[in-house]
Amino acid sequence: MHHRAHQVAVLLLPPVVGFDATIPPMIFGAAVDGDGNPLYDVVTCGLTAERVPSTNGFDIVPAAGAEALARADTVIVPGTHYPPAREHGTLEPDARAGLESIRPGTRLVSICTGAFVLAAAGLLDGRPAATHWKFADALRRLHPDVRVDERVLFVDDGDVLSSAGLAAGIDLCLHIIRADHGAQVANAVARYCVVPPWREGGQAQFIDRQVPTADDASTARTREWALHHLDEELTIERLARHAHMSARTFSRRFTEETGQAPGTWIRNRRIDRARELLESHDLPVDEVARRSGLGSGGNLRHHLRRGVGMSPSSYRKVFQGV
Repeated sequence: MHHRAHQVAVLLLPPVVGFDATIPPMIFGAAVDGDGNPLYDVVTCGLTAERVPSTNGFDIVPAAGAEALARADTVIVPGTHYPPAREHGTLEPDARAGLESIRPGTRLVSICTGAFVLAAAGLLDGRPAATHWKFADALRRLHPDVRVDERVLFVDDGDVLSSAGLAAGIDLCLHIIRADHGAQVANAVARYCVVPPWREGGQAQFIDRQVPTADDASTARTREWALHHLDEELTIERLARHAHMSARTFSRRFTEETGQAPGTWIRNRRIDRARELLESHDLPVDEVARRSGLGSGGNLRHHLRRGVGMSPSSYRKVFQGV
């Protein structure tokens, strides 16, 4: 049975950041079910249906006006230089009216400086939020009630989500697809778009670092190797030996490059692997735990409940549809 596609409205406020505006149609538009049916219906909209100038030397003609906001299940605000929100922390009447037309319970998402728009509408008060690290202080100054976090690639606060700058919008859109339809669908979209299904670390790692680590001093090759050996014992010492580093140097560089300690990163990758196996195979829970390196069915149950709030059997039913 073909279900109604989830309605996504992408609100373009002038001048919109062109790169950000293209992310949701590309990422959500590539998500399909097992029969090839689209899982999302994405429409770009402006406050009117007139062309919207971008910051990148071209205009975008939206498919609809602000009326699309009232029909959407998810509303996404890409990055923008929209002066009232960016400079004064306010909205003009037409933008405020458009946002107020959004139905209660609609999922709200911002990419990059789109967070300034949600904040100006009062939708981020008391909530954690991400934006481009370069503009985090400005957002904090205009909206002191918003808990701005410039260290992360995105923030998921339930019905309101926000991403850091530019390409972090891809990470957030893939995260939403993963939450809606599971890792298999999200990974298929990532493969189609030739981007990583998940990206490690936070945007803070890009702020002050002037000189990139040389390839032979990076932990990247060891991380790639570890992904193919998740079902084995992966101690700090073993990982460090593979990288030809001392355990202390390896741990420090690993954390610098990923934003996570090695043990945390390994555990998260094992949970990702377990989710993929639950979605794509009918293996016993203990076998899923063994193949993903989580050891026992009890350990898998603990981590899955903690991470996604479901038991393995419930997760399988949701994402296999059985």
